Amino acid sequence: MIRARSGGAAVAIRHEDGFLQRGAEVTRIEAFVDAAFAFAITLMVISIDEIPDSIDALKLALKAIPSYAASFLLIALFWRGHADWSRRYGLDDRQSQRLSLLLVFLVLIFIYPLRMVFDALFSWVSNGWLPAKFALSTLSDLRLMFAVFALAFGSMGLVSCLLYVHAWRLRERIGLDALERDLTRYAMLRWAVIPLFALISLALTAWLPMIPGVPWTVALPGCIFFGLHLVQLLMPIQHRRILARHGPLAP
Repeated sequence: MIRARSGGAAVAIRHEDGFLQRGAEVTRIEAFVDAAFAFAITLMVISIDEIPDSIDALKLALKAIPSYAASFLLIALFWRGHADWSRRYGLDDRQSQRLSLLLVFLVLIFIYPLRMVFDALFSWVSNGWLPAKFALSTLSDLRLMFAVFALAFGSMGLVSCLLYVHAWRLRERIGLDALERDLTRYAMLRWAVIPLFALISLALTAWLPMIPGVPWTVALPGCIFFGLHLVQLLMPIQHRRILARHGPLAP
């Protein structure tokens, strides 16, 4: 990070992502969001309902690690997104509080379909060696699981996007400079990609004919989200272009 100085006194900190630090102090809503995310991750912990009482039970619990790790990383993505937003803009008005609380509400709902989807994914790719703790009896059950996941995941991405939209509307009051305005628009686009993919998944869930014996037709509404991962890997290129266009980081 770069510390800006005026007359020898430190007045601002610009981080490597191009934003000045405005949220230096943790607000009550930010502390609540952090605690809620920690609680959500605790709910997903392996064998939270019981301690393994045998080696076989321990092996079964350890086989849940890949699903838990993937779920943890996805939850951490949204926690980090909110933490970055808080640091960049330092907002604590009513609209910011409402959106932050809505994000907490959604993540506490999201943990259930999240674990179900990743349990099903790892059970499928391992041909059952990594077991799922639930059973899908019909294609309708599978469609419902994908639909719930897409709704929850897309809603969280939409709320994260709306937090940046809110910051954009207050850009004059916050005092965003030209670089930060470009980066805010970039952040809005990056989060908006998530609900877009969720809508595609919902459309595939509703209208794609699932042909028995052809696995890709069954799994496509869930696998479509791997495309989101590729997009998120490519988008930092645009971030670097924005930084390069504005020249060396300066306060």
